[in-house]
Amino acid sequence: MTYEQPALPYAENALEPVISAETIRYHYGKHEKAYIDNLNRLIKGTEFEDSELEDIIEKADGPLFNNASQAWNHIFYFFTFSPDGSREPGGELRKAIERDFGSFEKFKDAFVEAGAGLFGSGWVWLSRDDEGKLLITQGRNAGNPLTDGLTPLLTFDVWEHAYYIDYKNMRADYLRRLWDIVDWDVVESRY
Repeated sequence: MTYEQPALPYAENALEPVISAETIRYHYGKHEKAYIDNLNRLIKGTEFEDSELEDIIEKADGPLFNNASQAWNHIFYFFTFSPDGSREPGGELRKAIERDFGSFEKFKDAFVEAGAGLFGSGWVWLSRDDEGKLLITQGRNAGNPLTDGLTPLLTFDVWEHAYYIDYKNMRADYLRRLWDIVDWDVVESRY
């Protein structure tokens, strides 16, 4: 199997001013492409050659895990955004957020705090466990909640290449601005 990088469902400049076209070109165009190219090179001749990406993430380790997980994480991240998507969750997801975090605002604050507080590079995640409880977790480097048996719903990338062009070292500012482009219809569909 050969993995291909999907085209984004919006133009490079569609998420401005939250994420610039320049960041999209480097982050999705170069970083994500490198993860997919490396993944395709690393799976050749292995037991994972015909595996789904999620299976590789759950079972592989080392460079193969890192590239598979980073390829998956980035697609998950970029396909969460829309220049004109819904700005707040509704339905069952909204009820679960209010149940598990007290309010949507408290959830957003806790999510930004977890992302800003992650030392080094990685991801901040909103996931659902088997009982439907929502959890905010940090994933270092290529970390992914799939490895813990969780269902990922939302992630924000906290690697410097995700925000440095637009926000320099102001990670928390970047995280707070991402709420302006989250398409909650997409996140609800994952719930």
